[in-house]
Amino acid sequence: MTHAVEANCDGLVGPTHSFAGLAPGNLASEIHKGEASDPRSAVIEGLSKMRRLHDLGLPQFVLPPQERPDTGFLRSLGFGGTDAAVIEAAARVAPELLNTASSASPMWAANAATVTPSADAADGRVHFTPANLLTNLHRSLEGEQTTRSLRRLFPDETRFAVHDPLPAQPHFADEGAANHVRLCADHGEAGVNLFVYGRDAWEPWAGRYPARQTLQAFEAVQRRHGAGGAVFARQARAAIEAGVFHNDVVCVGARTCLFFHEAAFEDRDAMIADVRSAAQDHGGGFEPVFVEIAEADLPLGEAVKSYLFNSMLVSLPGEDRLTLIAPMETAETPRAHAAAQGLVSGNGPIGRVEYVDVRQSMRNGGGPACLRLRVVLTDEELAATNPGQRFDPALQGRLEDWAGRRYRDRLLPADLADPMLLVESRTALDELTQILDLGGDFYPFQR
Repeated sequence: MTHAVEANCDGLVGPTHSFAGLAPGNLASEIHKGEASDPRSAVIEGLSKMRRLHDLGLPQFVLPPQERPDTGFLRSLGFGGTDAAVIEAAARVAPELLNTASSASPMWAANAATVTPSADAADGRVHFTPANLLTNLHRSLEGEQTTRSLRRLFPDETRFAVHDPLPAQPHFADEGAANHVRLCADHGEAGVNLFVYGRDAWEPWAGRYPARQTLQAFEAVQRRHGAGGAVFARQARAAIEAGVFHNDVVCVGARTCLFFHEAAFEDRDAMIADVRSAAQDHGGGFEPVFVEIAEADLPLGEAVKSYLFNSMLVSLPGEDRLTLIAPMETAETPRAHAAAQGLVSGNGPIGRVEYVDVRQSMRNGGGPACLRLRVVLTDEELAATNPGQRFDPALQGRLEDWAGRRYRDRLLPADLADPMLLVESRTALDELTQILDLGGDFYPFQR
């Protein structure tokens, strides 16, 4: 058996982090629209979560923010002149487009890509398909730079295959790992890849909120990765209508355990049967464990509000049972807290719950699980990553100092019209490329 670990690659919050309410169906994003954000605190919160995982013994990496505002996007829409003139004109005649161009949404790295570890891939490499995120305009701007970012972190093409995003067409709407769960007996062994989709692209969709992930996108990802143990399951329509914009709002899994809400899947019984079958056929015969929270114990609306399932479920060194890393909002929601504590009271697969404060992310609709991309790596693959992006206490100190000097501590959506914010952002990102050893041509403004 090959030794492997599950690393977490966390998105670093960008300088333009704001509450502009750009994502229909993301109820937290809608509720907090227009409020003042605190980009500096958001960075500190994210780094503190990374430190918690590092101290628990898990490899941790930092993914850089993207350049925002995206003046290239605004120029493509007819705004011209200097960068300051572009921002001023967009703020005056199309503020929604300026908000879109300024979004710090790449911080939610669970949407960065779908990942297939080498144990499951036909060619024995780790495969990444960056998400095209085309359902929401602000997120559709991310794919090209995400691809560049992943290729800097995973540069060895003999071990890693970072593909281009899928075609930017509605039939291939792809939201990345937020809709993917891998189950296995051990990280280094072959497992089950559960791909959860919201709609079949050939069928009409007339829901209140968009079904962001198509079956056809995940089928394409599975083919290009050569991913074994594939199971395709449909997200419950009722869940999407209740604000479950990604499956990771109601489902998370690790090792043999799938933890989910009763209302998560359109056909729960078929999903369970298919996962069990794939575990036998491809996963070496391991027995999946299904931990389900009933609607009667935690209504779907409270599950969405508390983000109990948007937690990180992790396997820690030397521990047989899993640990759930949940947001503080779970502890503050009585029924969600009771459900979380109920998990650890028996002899089930989840042995303890820890809580982290990521309130700046939560107010925009992203919990602990949204901030990280999970990547299973062998020891050799881990050694082939960019060491400049490997998190440790020294890097945490450098990044906290950097954010303290470069980030604002208060930002309203109206402040995105300030041309100085672009100058501040580029200055911060230019320095960051040196801290993370990304090279002097990483961002568009550097090239």
